[in-house]
Amino acid sequence: MDHSVPIMLIATSDSDSRRILGDELRRRYGADYEVVACEGHAHGRAVLEGLRRWNRPVALILGCYGPADRGGLDFLRRAYGFHPAAKRAVVVTWGDFASAPTVFRAIGQGYAELLIIRPERPRDEEFHGAITDALDDWHLAQGVGFEAVRLIGEVGDGRTHSLRDSLSRNHIPVGFHPVGSETAERTLESLGLRDPMLPVLVLEFTASPIVLQNPTDLEIAEAMGVTRPPPPDKIFDVVVVGAGPSGLATAVYASSEGLATMVVEGEAVGGQAGTSSLIRNYPGFSRGVSGAHLAYRSFHQAWTLGTDFLFLRKVEGLGADGALYSVSISDGSVVRCRTVVVATGVDYRRLGIPQIEDLVGRGVFYGATVSEAPSMAGKNVCVVGGGNSAGQAVLHLAKFAKKVTLLVRGPTLSVSMSEYLISQLEATRNVAIRYGTVIVGARDRDGFLASVKVAAPGAPDAAPGEEIEAGGLFVLIGSVPRTSWLPDTVERDQAGFLRTGANRDVNDAGSLRPGRHPLALETSMPGIFAIGDVRAGSIKRVATAVGDGATVVSMLHTYLAEHPLPASPPAPGDAAVPEELPGDVRFN
Repeated sequence: MDHSVPIMLIATSDSDSRRILGDELRRRYGADYEVVACEGHAHGRAVLEGLRRWNRPVALILGCYGPADRGGLDFLRRAYGFHPAAKRAVVVTWGDFASAPTVFRAIGQGYAELLIIRPERPRDEEFHGAITDALDDWHLAQGVGFEAVRLIGEVGDGRTHSLRDSLSRNHIPVGFHPVGSETAERTLESLGLRDPMLPVLVLEFTASPIVLQNPTDLEIAEAMGVTRPPPPDKIFDVVVVGAGPSGLATAVYASSEGLATMVVEGEAVGGQAGTSSLIRNYPGFSRGVSGAHLAYRSFHQAWTLGTDFLFLRKVEGLGADGALYSVSISDGSVVRCRTVVVATGVDYRRLGIPQIEDLVGRGVFYGATVSEAPSMAGKNVCVVGGGNSAGQAVLHLAKFAKKVTLLVRGPTLSVSMSEYLISQLEATRNVAIRYGTVIVGARDRDGFLASVKVAAPGAPDAAPGEEIEAGGLFVLIGSVPRTSWLPDTVERDQAGFLRTGANRDVNDAGSLRPGRHPLALETSMPGIFAIGDVRAGSIKRVATAVGDGATVVSMLHTYLAEHPLPASPPAPGDAAVPEELPGDVRFN
């Protein structure tokens, strides 16, 4: 028996369900998974304990709940302690509506992650759709499978970490091999690299593998060859800056309605939402959906509808080019367009503690880096934050880490976090929540994070504080809008978020069109719109960001109808500037 083959385990006292589930799973997945059916919950726990001792990977654990088995939910809750990384599903029979409240409450408390209806007919594709979604999420979290790209670098190197995170979030199958490992040494030797500049990236999917030593993002983008700058004479109806949920929604709706659309993204599709391990409250996904999958599906949808993409390139400036706007890209190219949608989102606020900043990439991470979760196996981990992103990060890390401590500055989570997440956090055995706590320092061991120092907010610097053992620290606090590339004439609030519509003063001296009433999502610069988290007053939820992205497209149509292009578009730099855009408006 190949001990690397993942396990799918069923444990139930309901003999009919055990037979039906076992037959269905073996018939459909038997070639790639070992299906184990256990007669009862005690047997199931014993098998899970044995699989843990043998280091066998467990992908999926199925328990049942209904008139013939009332112990399945408790079994699934206990199963978490044996194999926390496994996906856990409760199986119910169609028509057992009386069990629904109990099952839903148990899922809300973290007993299981999804609900599956038992198949009652051959080729029950609804059942298998739920199974394959769960297996897909499990594989994504494990980081196993096909290596389109092989990455070789130091474990604690910041650049290596950022490449792992960026590639995985962009849905590029990447295999990471630390320097000194057998695979890394064998790969370097086969390439004739004796003293390479790390990290080394090997593109295995090309006809002849392309080898990049310590590459820049632009070098990676060019080597991948997926997206290239458009022809200089092409004029887009809209350039969307940022490929988070709001930007991708704009791309989908704009392209589907015939607008020539370009999306520029400097990091990875999905934005902060793309790092969420499981979003449970997004409409239409009753089983939940990972941020990475939601982002990838939206990207692929926009791409098939005709959206042009520029990845791993950043927008560096915005300028007026006659009746058009010119968007300066970090690769030196300039994209011309009629409108711009700013969907750049926000960055997490830095702690600003020297001891912490020196350890970024070596145990300290800003954001919920899903790619790092498996490396936290057996460690004590701390998460700083009080929002949904922090809660989702804690639950995902808890599948791998020995213990996860959530550090919350305030006295409660109810103001900033969804109730379903709070319930799951409180029900997860290896999760602790510390209220009224802030990070004030850190200690390293051999260059890697060993512990963090915490204290009450406002405690004097001389206070001794408390030291918590931590091999990982994930910081998800505050938000800093990504707007430095925009000219100062675009109005911002005191925190730097972009004012739009009624949130701005139309008679402000900085407005390029005093007295003109802006559209609801339009900034002080005509034809420049802001959506999602970067917009002042926005609600920080994925669904509302997508709503912004869909809504802004109707405003793009309105603006474009009011401002048609001249019959013969002027050449860049040669045309007279129209009244609406004063001739001295030039931005870097």
